[in-house]
Amino acid sequence: MRVAFLLATILLSCASLVCGQKTGELRVFLLDLKANDRGKPTADLDIKKIDDEAKKALTAKVEPITSKPATPPSKDKHDYMSQAPYFWRNPNTPTGFPYIRRDGERNPEIKQFPDHELMDKMVDAVERLSLGYFATGKNEYAVRAGEILRMWFIDPATKMNPNLEFAQAIPGLNTGRGIGLIETRGLTRVVDSVGLLAGSPSWTRANQSGLETWFSQFITWMLESKNGKDESASKNNHGTFYDVQITSYALFVGKQDLAKSTLEAAKQKRIAFQVEKDGRQPLELERTKSWDYSVMNLEGLVSLAKLAEHAGVDLWNFHTADGRGIRKAIEFLAPFARDTKSWPTKQIEPIRTAKFYSIVREASKRYKDPEFQKLLAQ
Repeated sequence: MRVAFLLATILLSCASLVCGQKTGELRVFLLDLKANDRGKPTADLDIKKIDDEAKKALTAKVEPITSKPATPPSKDKHDYMSQAPYFWRNPNTPTGFPYIRRDGERNPEIKQFPDHELMDKMVDAVERLSLGYFATGKNEYAVRAGEILRMWFIDPATKMNPNLEFAQAIPGLNTGRGIGLIETRGLTRVVDSVGLLAGSPSWTRANQSGLETWFSQFITWMLESKNGKDESASKNNHGTFYDVQITSYALFVGKQDLAKSTLEAAKQKRIAFQVEKDGRQPLELERTKSWDYSVMNLEGLVSLAKLAEHAGVDLWNFHTADGRGIRKAIEFLAPFARDTKSWPTKQIEPIRTAKFYSIVREASKRYKDPEFQKLLAQ
């Protein structure tokens, strides 16, 4: 009874929020949820599990970006900073410079810069709390989620500056690179989490406006800064997830034209360029963890396809004349998920298939023909 009452209240009150939502509309872009899923068990919504995870998140330690011990080159602890994970001290020089690249091997030095970990903990907590509020109607989850969001994006004393000027720096060579933008791809989960908070008295009009302002400023930095332009020009998974971020944030702040143009360009710039006619992704296959990166880029392409559904663009069924497309990339990987020992290129860590099968399940909701269902069953 309580959940039903809350549902009615939520659907009525959402119209008064400056959140870009129509009455009763659930404004999420990557989660497969609908407004009438609130408080109702579905195939994708295990309320007890979500409630248990949200309870844990209530007491999870989440610290602001300003809590880090190191200071960025800007002298401003509000700026995000991190060190390139695959670059190591040079054993052949007394100073260790220039650092050398060891693809796929993470340098433990990066732990001295905790911003990425701080952000991951924030994203995880906000997501679990927001899902908890959505599934159960318990406002204490929304209260805590709102506190964390304000700490990271709104409160002048603790918020992150909307830029990644100092991400994935290589010691002795630079203070940051465009490639560091891969570290904020989790913020797309924040966007959906905020959609789940719509209707809570703990997430106010001013809160929504403040968060939209932050993401609008971040979009501007992504489009206009050197690092942002470098990442946009990246041809592999980095470029894919740049587009995922731009599209998600643009939909969130109401820049529909930017979202649509990014998605239309992705047909050739990402899918046609990255996927061969047999489904291989050559730029990911050349990595030392070629399975992991092939699945990661496929995950990005699938995310683009899901986002495209909100912009009137069909990426699920886009393919070139010679067959390059998302479905073909899934079909290429499928036999190796069933027989990991047959994977033909370098993979320095054991192959894990869970993420690939998750992608297949997502795609099966769109590809309903018998051949794809047979793939899903296998």
